[in-house]
Amino acid sequence: MKMVDRDQDWDFHLRTLSNSARDSNSGNDPASDPNILQSVKRLYELCKAENSEDLVARVYPQFNKIFQRSVSSLSQSGTSNGLLLLAILQFFIDFGEMVLHDADPSLKTFFRSCLSREFADPIVAEAVLEFLNVNRNKFLTSFPTLLPQFFPLLLKLIAWNGEKLEKLFLQIFPALISPGSFLPLFPSLMDFPVLVVALERVERSSGSLVGNSIASIQKSKAPEMLLALMDEAYTGSTIGDEGGGSESEDSNTIDVADPLFLDLLKDENDGLSERHWNSPGMTAVINTALSSAQSDRLKQILNMTPRILDVYFFVALRQVNNSLICALIPLLMSRNSILFPDKDFSYKVRKRLLEFMLAAFQRSPAFIALLKKPIIDRLGEAYENPAKTELALQLCWAIGEHGGGGRSHSDAARELFESLELLLYENLLSSRLGLRQDSGDKASGESFRKSSQSRLLCFVITAIAKLATYHRELLPRARVSLGKVARSRTSDSRVWTRAHDYLGLLSDPGISLSILGPSKPASEDAHNPGTVDWSRGGTKMVAHIPFYILCKQEGPPFHDFSYSDILPRR
Repeated sequence: MKMVDRDQDWDFHLRTLSNSARDSNSGNDPASDPNILQSVKRLYELCKAENSEDLVARVYPQFNKIFQRSVSSLSQSGTSNGLLLLAILQFFIDFGEMVLHDADPSLKTFFRSCLSREFADPIVAEAVLEFLNVNRNKFLTSFPTLLPQFFPLLLKLIAWNGEKLEKLFLQIFPALISPGSFLPLFPSLMDFPVLVVALERVERSSGSLVGNSIASIQKSKAPEMLLALMDEAYTGSTIGDEGGGSESEDSNTIDVADPLFLDLLKDENDGLSERHWNSPGMTAVINTALSSAQSDRLKQILNMTPRILDVYFFVALRQVNNSLICALIPLLMSRNSILFPDKDFSYKVRKRLLEFMLAAFQRSPAFIALLKKPIIDRLGEAYENPAKTELALQLCWAIGEHGGGGRSHSDAARELFESLELLLYENLLSSRLGLRQDSGDKASGESFRKSSQSRLLCFVITAIAKLATYHRELLPRARVSLGKVARSRTSDSRVWTRAHDYLGLLSDPGISLSILGPSKPASEDAHNPGTVDWSRGGTKMVAHIPFYILCKQEGPPFHDFSYSDILPRR
């Protein structure tokens, strides 16, 4: 009886699909008939349960026809086709081998024709993310380039739908990262808030995003929208206002075909493109966002972006090759001070950028030597603003900690040393650290400037001392530099006291190496003199502790014991 019922169920749904092709309405727009979606889902379930090639072969032609009709009707359709197409795509993915159907072209057609129009539909957006997560392994093995190719479209999807889909998005997000998308993905993530502002502007100018292809809007209305956006930002008026003054006339001279606007709203990955934050389009977007209250959608993406960056950097450190990470670091350094102007957002993102940069240098110290030119450039920008100052501080620490790339990179270390010398002398001879503060209190601003300058000097002289410890040929120049600081009583006492201490350490190579030397040896078998191999702590005596740990205690230890007495046992 159950077999008879199943056959009847099968025939009913198959007839439903056949009849839809003859119906004038559903034939032109299959999604307009909800029974078609139910029949597709039911037939798929039967094929899955029976796993019969005969049943799959019978239903495939009907599914394929419905798919093609749905795609062709998208531009005239008044109903959503997303759910119907996803149901058919699931059939293509699961049974494509049986019927010799390559699902890759169908998937690309769905992204380009359907999702580009319906990414703003919350029901379709959630169904797409669930579909991608269910088929994640198949995408990684059978269609490895598909998601990286369409990552801009998926970023628009999550930017518009916000935190309610964040969990689903983060599960599939690592699949968007590939050798071809890793670098282009970074600026897109950094500009997430700007993307939201641009999408909201498109909605206000052209109506609902659901059912409209932004690609066609770009071609037909991008110049008008961008002109209106810039006019509003610069003059406070709309494009239709009359009697504009000179500011309006100036804005009209701006190239309205700003490529930034088109690049933000693209659907496919077309490689790494440079985004000029000083361009008229970006300036207009930012000014418009700052001149009005933040929307709920923008607030959500400001909170989500740091968490998405966490996943991006996690994947980068574990799956991405060194050449791509090395290429990412200059991009990271250039974007460190160019962020969406929200204080909390900037702090969280900048913190993650610097942490990833230091982790990359820790994993591959040779990056410092390979990237000496952009590093030297960033050190030269340490005076411009607090963000660039903080980046310079972290770069100084990395240069010293990793010896300018290691002992095998003496030429690069010498160039980095010269850059540190220049930075040191400029700070000693002048007060060029032109940091601007929001507070109007001049005394407070001057105090902050001096504190920042002292902090920078401490980092610089530490890096100089460490470099000279790594590369002994730099020792004479290091003594000269540190001697000038030690004799300079005009700077913060902490600065010249530290310089004096380093001069004393450098006079004793053994102790200097134990304190200022590399945190890890150049090779696994090597061991730095004067330091303790803590993995062998149970066999060491207290006499092996470097002198500086004993807090200037004179004479032999008053008792003797093994490290095993004080280290916890596992």
